[in-house]
Amino acid sequence: MTESLLADRIRHLATSWATSQHALVTLAADFADSNEWALDGSPSGAHWIAAIADIELSTAREWIRIGRALRTLHASADAYADRRLSYSKIRTLTRVATLENELELLDIALDTPAGDLNRAIAKWQTRNRPEDLDALHQQQRSVKWRTEPDGMITFTLRLPPFVAGLLIAWLTTWVMKSRPHASADAYPTVAQQHADAIAALLQTDGVTVDTELVLHVRGDGNTLDDGTPLTDSAVASVLPKAFIRVMIHNADSKPINASGRQRHPSTRQKRIVKERDRACIDCGRSDLHEYDHNPPYEETKRTLVDELELRCAPCHRTRHAAA
Repeated sequence: MTESLLADRIRHLATSWATSQHALVTLAADFADSNEWALDGSPSGAHWIAAIADIELSTAREWIRIGRALRTLHASADAYADRRLSYSKIRTLTRVATLENELELLDIALDTPAGDLNRAIAKWQTRNRPEDLDALHQQQRSVKWRTEPDGMITFTLRLPPFVAGLLIAWLTTWVMKSRPHASADAYPTVAQQHADAIAALLQTDGVTVDTELVLHVRGDGNTLDDGTPLTDSAVASVLPKAFIRVMIHNADSKPINASGRQRHPSTRQKRIVKERDRACIDCGRSDLHEYDHNPPYEETKRTLVDELELRCAPCHRTRHAAA
């Protein structure tokens, strides 16, 4: 009974919040384009809103940007007004939608969960505007940082997909090759180990880690290993220096099996297992992958693709610790 009452209250407040948020971004744009904010000596409408609402200036500017975009994106504005689109989705959609592509992107937004919308629209852009996407990525690259209340520094990086892929591959390789040290009876999280990797890169002279960046080139588009889309030109730019390994798929679009009697899986076997499972089969994690024998190698004395399972390192350790 209590859970039902709490759920009803959350639904009611979420609906009220969505309605108020829609009105707020609309009014924010109108207010920014008026002269009312100048009466108080504010330098802009965004500064006035930030002061009144006690929010960061960037948040006020985002409200104004969305409100202005909705003036011309009528179908999206209607979907936002009747709550078919959330604030999270309309914020993403208005960053890339135009009069020409609005309806197509709106269909994607309506059918895609908010957490997956960024990547879905990125894939759409890679398919539909590859001729200028690389230049756009280069233009929008940036690194920003700010001091948090606890004294830590938060960095925000916007990197082209290929450059970001290199950084992610380096961090992942460093974590997989290093041995974390427990402190206060707890091991560092993966995020903390990534931070340690950056510290090692900056503080240690001559630190080197050999990494491998995997690019998938398929008929339906190119991606990094985590699914981030890449343009044809981005892939073509690295081909002259790349080591190319071909993976053959059968009629059911499944990678063809490869077998061996060695203890550790070969590179080709790893590629097939990764292509087949895509993520940790226990928790769905998309990084820190290892290749787990099931049944154990100690029993079979062989390494077959059909007897390998993709697991992240934590799930791999947990499974064998429980055995």
